[in-house]
Amino acid sequence: MSENKEKILDITDLDISFRTTAGDVHAIRGVDINLFRGETVAIVGESGSGKSVTMKAAMGILASNATVNSGTIRFSYHHEDGTPESVDILQKDKKWIRRHINGKRIAMVFQDPMTSLNPTMQIGKQIMEGMIWHFKTPKQEAWNRAVQLLKEVGIEDAEKRMKNYPHQLSGGMRQRVVIAIALSCNPDLLICDEPTTALDVTIQAKIIELIRKVQKERGISVIYITHDLGVVAKVADYVNVMYAGKIVEKGNINEIFYDPRHPYTWGLLSAMPDLDTDDERLYTIPGSPPNLLHEKDGDAFAPRNRYALEIDDKLDPPMFQITETHSAATWLLDPRAPKVEMPEELRNRIERMKREANEHGSEL
Repeated sequence: MSENKEKILDITDLDISFRTTAGDVHAIRGVDINLFRGETVAIVGESGSGKSVTMKAAMGILASNATVNSGTIRFSYHHEDGTPESVDILQKDKKWIRRHINGKRIAMVFQDPMTSLNPTMQIGKQIMEGMIWHFKTPKQEAWNRAVQLLKEVGIEDAEKRMKNYPHQLSGGMRQRVVIAIALSCNPDLLICDEPTTALDVTIQAKIIELIRKVQKERGISVIYITHDLGVVAKVADYVNVMYAGKIVEKGNINEIFYDPRHPYTWGLLSAMPDLDTDDERLYTIPGSPPNLLHEKDGDAFAPRNRYALEIDDKLDPPMFQITETHSAATWLLDPRAPKVEMPEELRNRIERMKREANEHGSEL
């Protein structure tokens, strides 16, 4: 990380529990994430690993039964007159966050556009709403800007579409509208929570391309929440791999894809569909994610890890530094641990990925 980059989000030692009728669920356990201006960070992991909860905390929209046990979420931005500001979102009340952060400086694109849009309201009004609320934009100006945004996200007949209701649009168009709403106030940070899950594959590619194009043009930072490493390969600069509320490996895109060190990351990469594999069946990580109601001693991944050591059942591994940007929380990286190589099939797959990247003249 170069020192002259501007850090816009700094999550440190975030720890969150949820009160439920069955007991306390320790959902986030000491998460650290950094994001610099203009960069894309991906947070990957299976469902229930804590990806969305972490980002909802950053937007100040945690559910009422959530308790933040520790941590800071420092967000840095500039006021309209250019003066810099840095705030800990966890110290601010919901009203302040709604006025100064939500939609205005941090915007979120959720996975299901139908639940993000108001079915009783024309989409034009929904795009204009944020501009009028945050900036007191005159109605005609907001209308013109909304039409421009619809064109920017690739919707034809933008003026006509302004009067449409969500049910009159296809899934891909609805997601484009959601992105237009997210961009309406020129946010510094766009959080994309599985933005393509509800869409078919051809539309997925277009939505990903659209988000990349907008990011380049506007220089905004993007956080992708996903379980799809295929998406990550196309969009991310840095990757955080989450498991059971913790980040178990982090690094730049090449380190995670070409030199993964955590057995969980090995499993996620092995589970990606691959036409050239010798395996007849798609690989799946054995077992299920842990129930966070019942915390166990040691490494949460140990019961599913065929490379687990005795110490994994007793002590949670610390983060071991591999390079300046790459670290992983696995006892296999301890100098005293036996040497364990990644599975042969995964090694072959990584070699194929490298060859393909070289042929296409890209890093990944």
